[in-house]
Amino acid sequence: MLPSLIRLSDGTALSGCCSLPDGDHGGVHSAPPTSGFPEWLRPPQEGFTVDDLFRLSELPPHTQLIDGSLIPRSRQSSFHSSFNSLLSRELRRTCPETLRVRGEMIVVLARHQALEPDVCVIRAGADRQRGVDRYEAGDVVLVVETVDPDSKIRDRERKPQLYARAGIPHFWRVEMSGEEDRPVVYVYELDPTTKVYVVTGIHHDQLKLSVPFRVDIDLTEIDHL
Repeated sequence: MLPSLIRLSDGTALSGCCSLPDGDHGGVHSAPPTSGFPEWLRPPQEGFTVDDLFRLSELPPHTQLIDGSLIPRSRQSSFHSSFNSLLSRELRRTCPETLRVRGEMIVVLARHQALEPDVCVIRAGADRQRGVDRYEAGDVVLVVETVDPDSKIRDRERKPQLYARAGIPHFWRVEMSGEEDRPVVYVYELDPTTKVYVVTGIHHDQLKLSVPFRVDIDLTEIDHL
């Protein structure tokens, strides 16, 4: 069952549920009208689309679209904020001129899928104008999701599936771990034949990679932020 209107960050529906046929994320069926609920949040028969996501100006900032459902952003932890700042800074330090590092930007994956990774690396040509408010999956080289407790199922399971299906070649998942609450980075690369991510490394303390470009980050630096 999928929520017919909006799902909260913990998966709670604001109103009734609707059924989704197995293997089909475009056939959402509306629940009966709910008294007092804003009419602009009542979904069309097939669920919300990317056009709806950008049309509905009343939505909270950073709302995402997953399987035709609108997902408001949850509160962010100190770890989440600190690590994403560290990562963005260090990626920009070694990022080649042909690429750009961006944070909290919508990436359009399909008609009913528009996600906002914590950090992404895009091709420079995708940012031709400062007014750009979304990127297409084909312009994205890397997406990073930093896991919070109330988003762990999406960040660990559903989002990687959608990123892989859209053909984004690199995916990193970041978890808080250990007594010192330090980051652990799980690095994945896309198998272009199966469209499935394959783990290529699990990194503690130091993140050192050669793809998608040279990366050398002291993960313990988060202690000083």
